[in-house]
Amino acid sequence: MKNELKEKFIELWNKYFGTAELPIAFYFSESLNNLALVEPPKNWNCLICELAKVRKGESLVFNSESIGCNGAKRYIGYNVEMNPTFRYFLSYGIEGKVRGERYKISPEVVDETQKHLINIPSIGENIIFKRWDKLTESDNPEAVIFFAKPEILSGLFTLANFDQVDPQGVISPFGPGCGSIIHYPYLENSKDNPKCVLGMFDPSARTCVPENTLSFAIPMKKFEKIISYMEESFLITPTWAKARKRFEN
Repeated sequence: MKNELKEKFIELWNKYFGTAELPIAFYFSESLNNLALVEPPKNWNCLICELAKVRKGESLVFNSESIGCNGAKRYIGYNVEMNPTFRYFLSYGIEGKVRGERYKISPEVVDETQKHLINIPSIGENIIFKRWDKLTESDNPEAVIFFAKPEILSGLFTLANFDQVDPQGVISPFGPGCGSIIHYPYLENSKDNPKCVLGMFDPSARTCVPENTLSFAIPMKKFEKIISYMEESFLITPTWAKARKRFEN
């Protein structure tokens, strides 16, 4: 990624969003890109919790062994086979054997939803996460991910729809937290007119983000366009100046 693009966005972000948190980015790579591989966890852990370190500026690289959640492995593409008990885990469980999260009404509904899951071709590759200001010209992000409060989300949402005739410029598909920031943004980035993804509605991942915070993932192809038109958008109007005061106080 060109350094000029990185610096341009940082300048515009500071200008219109002040001290709001910079986004993080991810991409897949066969190499470690001079980063230390995250060690395999001893117990189950949530990838979203790990990404709190990236939001603070630490770059992280994972492979299939570094991730301690089978759901995350599936949505990232490391594990394309569904565990036979997953259909019960996501629905009403099996008494004494499998805890049921009750996110779906029945195992049969889980089965149908999983039939439509498109696998990401990530087998054998690492997934690298960096905060936007830590990216270098050797990095090639698939998407950028904001963790933001409602007022900032309103700005991102409106920017995403600025050049769109289709009112559905932002989607919010059902799935785990990692699905909303990795799986769906990755798939969207391969499309001619990619959509942004609003997420982090997964109750299991909510404890890994601050209160009143959701995610907003922008495919890189779309993000470059957004950067190009930020200064001709609503951001330069008194309306945004008034809205900005809400998250700067």
